[in-house]
Amino acid sequence: MSGSIPFYQKHHRHYDRGYRSKETESKLSQYQSSSRYAAGSSRYVAGSSRYAAGGSSSATSFSRGLKVSSHSGLETSRLSPVPKRAKPSYLAVDKENQIIGYVVPIFRGSQEFATGLSDTEEARVRDTAAYMARRDLFTSGVEMERSELVSRREAMRETAERISLSKRIHEHEEHFKRMNEDSLMHTPEFVIKPRSHTVWEKQCVRLHCTVSGWPDPRVVWYKNNVAIDPLSSPGKYKLESRYSVHSLEINKCDFDDTAQYRVSAMNSKGELSAFASVVVKRFKGEVDENLPSPRQGPVSEYGINFKTHIVDKFGVSFGREGETMSLGCTVIIYPALHRYQPEIEWYRNDVLLSPSKWNHMHWSGDRATLTLTHLNKEDEGLYTLRVTTKSGYETYSAYIFVRDADAEVEGAPGAPLDVRCLDANKDYIIVTWKQPAVDGGNSILGYFVDRCEVGTNHWIQCNDTPVKFARFPVTGLVEGRSYTFRVRAVNKNGMSHPSRVSEPVAAMDPADRARMRGTSAPWTGQIIVTEEEPAEGIVPGRPLDLQVTEATKNYVVLSWKPPGEKGLEGVMYYVEKCVSGTDSWQRVNTEIPVKSPRFALFDLAEGKSYSYRVRCCNSAGVGEPSDPTEATTVGDKLDIPSAPSKVVPTRNTDTSVVVSWEASQDAKELVGYYIESSIVGSNVWEPCNNKPVKATRFICHGLMTGEKYVFRVRAVNAAGLSQFSPESEPVEVKAAIASPTPPYGITVLECVRDSMVLAWKQPTFIGGADITGYFVDYREVIDGVAGKWHEANIKAVSDRAYRVSDLKENRKYQFQVRAANMAGVGIPSLPSDTFLCEEWTIAVPGPPYDLQIREVRSDSLVLLWKPPVYHGRDPVNGFYIDIKEAEAPHEAWRGINTKAEEKTYIKIKTLKEAESYVFRVRAQNKAGVGKTSDVTDPVSAVTKPGTKEILVDVDDDGIISLNFECSDMTADSKFVWSKNYEEMTDPSRMTVETKGNKSKAVFNTPGEEDIGIYSCLVTHTDGASSSYTLSEEELKRLLEISHDHKFPIIPLKSELAVELLEKGRVRFWLQAEKISANGKVDYVFNDNALSQGEKYKMNFDKNTGVIEMTMESLTPADEGTFTFQLQDGKATNQSSLVLIGDVFKELQKESEFQRKEWFRKQGPHFIEYLGYEVTPECCVVLKCKVGNMKKDTSALWYKDGREIKKDENLGFTEGVLKLEIAQISKKDSGVYEVVLKDDRGKDTSTLNLTDQGFKDLMNEVFSFIANSSTPLKITSTDQGIRLYTFVSYYNDLLQVTWHYKDSAIAFSDRIKSGVVGEQIWLQITEPTEKDMGKYAIEFNDGKGGLRRTVELSGQAFDDAFAEFQRLKAAAIAERSRARVAGGLPDVVTIQEGKALNLTCNISGDPVPEVTWLKNDREITSDDHCILKFASGKFASFTITAVNTSDSGKYSILVKNKYGTESGDFTVSVFIPDEAGGKKK
Repeated sequence: MSGSIPFYQKHHRHYDRGYRSKETESKLSQYQSSSRYAAGSSRYVAGSSRYAAGGSSSATSFSRGLKVSSHSGLETSRLSPVPKRAKPSYLAVDKENQIIGYVVPIFRGSQEFATGLSDTEEARVRDTAAYMARRDLFTSGVEMERSELVSRREAMRETAERISLSKRIHEHEEHFKRMNEDSLMHTPEFVIKPRSHTVWEKQCVRLHCTVSGWPDPRVVWYKNNVAIDPLSSPGKYKLESRYSVHSLEINKCDFDDTAQYRVSAMNSKGELSAFASVVVKRFKGEVDENLPSPRQGPVSEYGINFKTHIVDKFGVSFGREGETMSLGCTVIIYPALHRYQPEIEWYRNDVLLSPSKWNHMHWSGDRATLTLTHLNKEDEGLYTLRVTTKSGYETYSAYIFVRDADAEVEGAPGAPLDVRCLDANKDYIIVTWKQPAVDGGNSILGYFVDRCEVGTNHWIQCNDTPVKFARFPVTGLVEGRSYTFRVRAVNKNGMSHPSRVSEPVAAMDPADRARMRGTSAPWTGQIIVTEEEPAEGIVPGRPLDLQVTEATKNYVVLSWKPPGEKGLEGVMYYVEKCVSGTDSWQRVNTEIPVKSPRFALFDLAEGKSYSYRVRCCNSAGVGEPSDPTEATTVGDKLDIPSAPSKVVPTRNTDTSVVVSWEASQDAKELVGYYIESSIVGSNVWEPCNNKPVKATRFICHGLMTGEKYVFRVRAVNAAGLSQFSPESEPVEVKAAIASPTPPYGITVLECVRDSMVLAWKQPTFIGGADITGYFVDYREVIDGVAGKWHEANIKAVSDRAYRVSDLKENRKYQFQVRAANMAGVGIPSLPSDTFLCEEWTIAVPGPPYDLQIREVRSDSLVLLWKPPVYHGRDPVNGFYIDIKEAEAPHEAWRGINTKAEEKTYIKIKTLKEAESYVFRVRAQNKAGVGKTSDVTDPVSAVTKPGTKEILVDVDDDGIISLNFECSDMTADSKFVWSKNYEEMTDPSRMTVETKGNKSKAVFNTPGEEDIGIYSCLVTHTDGASSSYTLSEEELKRLLEISHDHKFPIIPLKSELAVELLEKGRVRFWLQAEKISANGKVDYVFNDNALSQGEKYKMNFDKNTGVIEMTMESLTPADEGTFTFQLQDGKATNQSSLVLIGDVFKELQKESEFQRKEWFRKQGPHFIEYLGYEVTPECCVVLKCKVGNMKKDTSALWYKDGREIKKDENLGFTEGVLKLEIAQISKKDSGVYEVVLKDDRGKDTSTLNLTDQGFKDLMNEVFSFIANSSTPLKITSTDQGIRLYTFVSYYNDLLQVTWHYKDSAIAFSDRIKSGVVGEQIWLQITEPTEKDMGKYAIEFNDGKGGLRRTVELSGQAFDDAFAEFQRLKAAAIAERSRARVAGGLPDVVTIQEGKALNLTCNISGDPVPEVTWLKNDREITSDDHCILKFASGKFASFTITAVNTSDSGKYSILVKNKYGTESGDFTVSVFIPDEAGGKKK
């Protein structure tokens, strides 16, 4: 595209080679028609500057040492009237041939123009210059100026004509190029690029650019590489595009608008971008943040985003002059790349610091350190660490204060500071400094300035008398040498320490210094005017603009401008002075002329008025004097500023106060202000800053918490320090109250058709005062475009949850929340996520909310929460708590409790020390577990230094209290006590007393109502809290201690007790824990004192503390209360024992019994009285153990008064008498007695085995029987199913109960029970499926009994039932088969001729068939033998008249389907006549 731009715009960097021909033509036509175009060199230079800047203002600067080279885009030799002469360029380049500006020559008459003038014009100019040189030195220069003006106009006219001709040729070439259609299309180009801006918050900024290109490019604006959408933030951004001028307007800039903005232009030929940065400044402390903004966005080199965290920061620090101070911060960059190093920069008052002998900087890879090797007051200020990565930057700032070093002489002032050298010339250097804040208690008389030549250590005092003005011109310097300077202050007490030395400065002409700096200057966008070689033989003209720049009583400084004719040879100056009212001018520098256009005059008479003038001179002569100055009186021209006013201190932190004031009125050259503070009533003032601050607001640090201070301010300029302002009102040093920061973490707890319940987290900073409430705003979001904000609540809500009503169903909304305290309403939170307003219908609960963490220790913490607003279909019945490490992935969540927690708090233990954790809570109901709560902020399991726990105390008055101490309290901190983590609302139970950093909660009337967990939280601290669990056991212990403290007593190891001794003697005794030798005891019975005597024997062993009293026996008169009263100094105690009623009677009876027992045991006696035991074989053995027996001692057994004779059941072995009852029965019930008797005495033992005694015995027998029972078994019979068990021994008195399905069985004909031998059975006749189930037999032994069970179901029932069916069928078959029931004899003997009739019973079903046999042969019925079978039951056999042939074996055979049976009989017929009646 280089061929499409004008030749005089080629390689022009300021316009990025994109300045179009139309704009060029327009500008050039304006200058050709302007009268200022030919008005002179100064105007032409100014116009050229505006021309180069495209119409924008730009200051003109001068530079020397620039090389001029030709960069013309066209061959112009054929256009010049003088083709042989080379045409100079208008471009200035550096050593690397980089264009840095224009060079416009100053037109002089004697100069050879490099613009192509004709020979005639050059000759005319030379003649004019020669004529001017021959003029007399003091002749008026009017004619010379007129001639120069004519020459200039003619030369400029020729130049303009030449430029116009070149332009027409260039446009002609461009016309032919436009005829080609392809040349019309070109990539976008920025004619004017957007420029960077720095603005204050709440201001508007406008970025604009001009873009060319064909087709018309499409322009898009980006912020940090993210396209800007004006609809996403209505009113924030405004985009305009008119006539190729595109603009982005940012309304009401805030701190987040600090970014890099990019404008991208794109068409079909390509894309081009331009960048501009916007920095939004925010007021912070005394110094405004004005640091450049680096590039934002992802790191293209690595493809990742860096996250920078500055930890382990340095705080506000105090040092003293001469000390060394190190400032350091640990920098954590994630992810950590081994070879990637961030850019570490340190700033002081927003000025970048460079390494020097005063500042050492170190970066260890993770820690940035700045070491101030030798502190001076110049080092005081706001220090900022800036860590820059490719993704952005992080900063941290803190103020550093430097106090004066101890003075060598008491009362001497502090050292001056900030010594600098201004306006260095060959003749002198002006040294400036700032006055110290400390004057040592006496006014500073002045200052001494010392100089030292670089390379030596020899300091020379520059002024003989102290100067009060904080600026001094040092003379007597050697040209070309470098010097350093220092300043000392002095008062009547002595001299201060010297200030820090200044930077070295050379005594030389400023022009020479500029040439020594080199020619490599960056492009500034300005036109640079260069001097040309001086002319010879010309006397210089008058100096211009002579004025008095400084006037003090010690010196006067003059300054002027060189004469208008530049390029003269070796111009120097003479200075002349004249006392006002006279015409006598006296030359001041008579010997050596001044080479610099500044001069300092000393030794003037103070109070006199002088006028001054200056002459120029060179080798050609001395010129005319300048116009004289106005009369100037010798004295301080700069006045000391007036005192500031209206000093207002404001609370800031617990160690600092913000002080603001009204500036000094009409103060000139103000350096700054010093602030002093004093504790009220002390009248001792201390400086708050040792380096002047220019702002009218300053934060005074290092104050004592809780003290009241007053402040005063004074202004300072070079003339001195003002008077002090009036003292401020007293202010107490404690944390300031500010509006809270925005809440965050907005979530939805419940949603119905027209309302939503929101929850949010408390602001991270509450502003030093309790939050009084919250305000909620909402706005509707339609298609991604947010609407206007609307207030949801007019009155502040105290809870961190609120229901927003009057919403529209199925609409999307965003919310923001603002917190308020007594200082006001804070700024709103960031807009929440977009939530859809639709009714929740889920069965499980919503999320819990308002999670709070307290009592953080190295291994535990307490988590609190509030139950969900949305309960689901059923009420919430518990909570589950989840935990994970803060840096762990989402999969690392794990549960803390396996069983739902019913309370809304839990103490989480077994944490890992120094590990950071996050928590969440889920609620459950019958439907299941609901949504998780919002995750808590990470919390590190660390016990903070100085952490205290709640301590329980019981004072001397017995008052029980809980005590908590906090060492990190602020002025607004409060102790908040709660029970079971709920605020205590019953003041009658507990009284809270707070004093300083300690709080005491006193139990008014301790009781069971006070059992619980007590916690104490200290507000406005970093979570200082603790808890104490008061359990029932602990309360009991505390009450005992309280009673002991209220009533001091002698502690007792044992209370008064009574015991029986041998022979039934009675002993009363107690034992004290500790009692001195002075202790005494009073023995009291029924309020009557007892004394040692025959009845009472008393003893007091003070070594063991045992006190006792014995009595031989008790009588009815001894019934009453026995008391031992102890006293040991002030401590007392008593113990009583009441022996009345049954207690006394029992004791008396026991005493008598013991007495009788003693006598009983003198003869044969029972050691163990008669008792019984049951053996495993269920035998009962009655036995007793006897003692003191001898041979003639008799032992007799009795039952119911009758002696039991000795048999094998009686025994006596090893002192034990036994009587065995093998099978006990009811007849064994009775009263058994054993009598021991001999000559020494008689003893009797009785055992009652009747009624209950016998019942108890039998129950024990039954228990043995039950334990011997076998498991229930199942068997089958032809009648049904039988359940049975066997016992080792069965007793008729044994009670058993059969159960079916845990219910006692009611016996019937179908279900029966019985006993066969040792078998106990239950018979179920004709069982059915209804009889399936669990059966049990229960043995009753009078105690718990024993139960045996069996399950008659399933396969067991099927098998038993099948067996029953089989047996039943067999029984039926047996019962129904044919059989001869009876009636037939075995043998029948009958007389011949008689009739034989036999009948037998026949049974069987079906009716059997009957067959008669004789001698195994079937016979049939006939007249002789009649066979009958009647009714199916009776079969008859009849022989009408028997004969001998009827003798034989007869059989009856019956048969049916179930079987066959026969009956046999023998018939024997005898004849009566035969002897013996033998049978035939």
